[in-house]
Amino acid sequence: MPAAFDDIEIGQVVSLGTTVVDAKSLEQFCAAFQPGWPAASGAPDTMVFAIWSKLDAEATAMWPQTKRVGVDALRWLRNPPAGELLRGRMTVMGKDPVGEGKGIVIAQHDLLDEAGRLVFSCLTRSIFAR
Repeated sequence: MPAAFDDIEIGQVVSLGTTVVDAKSLEQFCAAFQPGWPAASGAPDTMVFAIWSKLDAEATAMWPQTKRVGVDALRWLRNPPAGELLRGRMTVMGKDPVGEGKGIVIAQHDLLDEAGRLVFSCLTRSIFAR
């Protein structure tokens, strides 16, 4: 969705891409940032957030999004195991113009596993150029 604020539609769903929970990265992440978490329990919540953040950053790099002003309503539902394919998506929930040159887009972000089950979700508010 590399679209300006005025071209974004409420209800629009955008793919944020896919990634696999890499076994080596999971081990290294747990050792560095989640000591005591057994990698056999799947990706800890902090790693799930990092995975979503990376997918989001890569997907939005060329969008006319100028600033992320909020991330809230974070929910973790499961800890995906190593090898699990995760898919990110964003659904536009609302938008509000805040001046001649910009507007706020409110969106629901979801991270889904291979079976389509929700792994993580959050709400974001971002400034987009008009």
